[in-house]
Amino acid sequence: MERIYAIGDIHGCFDKLMDLMDRIDIDLGKDTLVFMGDYIDRGPNAYEVVAYLMELKERYDNVVLLKGNHEEMLENYLTHFDKYTYLANGGSQTLESYMRHSKEAAFPIPRAHMDFFASLDLYHETDHYIFVHAGLREKIPLRMQGPDDLLWIRGPFVQSGADFGKRVVFGHTPFSDPLVTPNKIGIDTGAVYGNKLTCVKLPEIEFYFS
Repeated sequence: MERIYAIGDIHGCFDKLMDLMDRIDIDLGKDTLVFMGDYIDRGPNAYEVVAYLMELKERYDNVVLLKGNHEEMLENYLTHFDKYTYLANGGSQTLESYMRHSKEAAFPIPRAHMDFFASLDLYHETDHYIFVHAGLREKIPLRMQGPDDLLWIRGPFVQSGADFGKRVVFGHTPFSDPLVTPNKIGIDTGAVYGNKLTCVKLPEIEFYFS
């Protein structure tokens, strides 16, 4: 069975990401590495996180990058669909991070980074697992799940004991320690709030922390 490593919500915590990558025993040429979304906002170094992930994806085919609700909020901000929600949820830290690396204050996010955000997947499915940022709605086939649930759902999924067909690995909802139940594994452990950044190694369910 293939080994899969999944890393929870980074939120601009570049130093924790680098420390975590040094701790995991992954073979990037063979093992699958899944990032669960929410790479930006609230933390100080969104630009560095995204640049690092782009480089990883360019070098290794088996790096999977999921979309989080914060990436969606950034898209809504940039298209003027909803500016307030993004800024109220830590978006200013991301804009400040990008402005430190750009001379174009009016639109500091490079086109390559915009293409990166547009390329993110809503979920990733393997023989034994479903990886998704926020979770799934009960009794709805995976391919029919809406983006709102995949990116935003909390209580109805976290509290659910339903069989989703495969074990679901998710981020989005922060816990002080990883959540492990028969039907799900939650790996957002609030790195940006001063807690740890978490990686789970599958199928062993072995955890690494920064």
